[in-house]
Amino acid sequence: MAHIVVIGGHGKVALQLARILTERGDEVSSVFRNPDHSADVAATNVQPVVADIERLDTDALAGLLTGHDAVVFSAGAGGGNPARTYSVDRDAAIRVIDAAAQAGVRRFVMVSYFGAGPDHGVSQGDSFFPYAEAKAAADAHLRVSDLDWTVLGPGHLTLEPATGRIAIGEAKGAVSRADVALVVAAALQDDSTIGRTIEFNNGGVPIAEALAR
Repeated sequence: MAHIVVIGGHGKVALQLARILTERGDEVSSVFRNPDHSADVAATNVQPVVADIERLDTDALAGLLTGHDAVVFSAGAGGGNPARTYSVDRDAAIRVIDAAAQAGVRRFVMVSYFGAGPDHGVSQGDSFFPYAEAKAAADAHLRVSDLDWTVLGPGHLTLEPATGRIAIGEAKGAVSRADVALVVAAALQDDSTIGRTIEFNNGGVPIAEALAR
């Protein structure tokens, strides 16, 4: 049994991930900002933690993470406001990474997106640009940390049901949020994913098999 903390616990991927983890016997703390979402989060049998990562400093975040075996970062500002996108998707993410190191929580899974990185190719005039820049910076910070990190880059997210099958590293496509949750859960159990950036879409290979290749 692992003790896992999920940052961004009310997200569509995170809610499904929480159910997967608790059903397999892990203990999960889900961190989310809006207290109105407490019932939704608690329904997944996790420990709900109301905290605004945008406003907490590294020491306070380390206090939230202490005692856990792994961190999953699945939070995001949701777009629309460039300043808040940088504040959450870049700055808060970087503080959470630093806090994990400070708290001695070595395992860290970052949910990013397919094509993230300094050469993301998104033009400055595109509304997606702040998110692309923020994720590139946060992912880069994680990769140079001493943590046992995995960066997951799912393609276009859909609301289709889980298939349990993915394709890694092909051209950008689409993947269901339910399958993203399954990939996060599988990566947490597979140490061969440590130190890897894994971009994936729905495909024909069972998730555990695809990750182990």
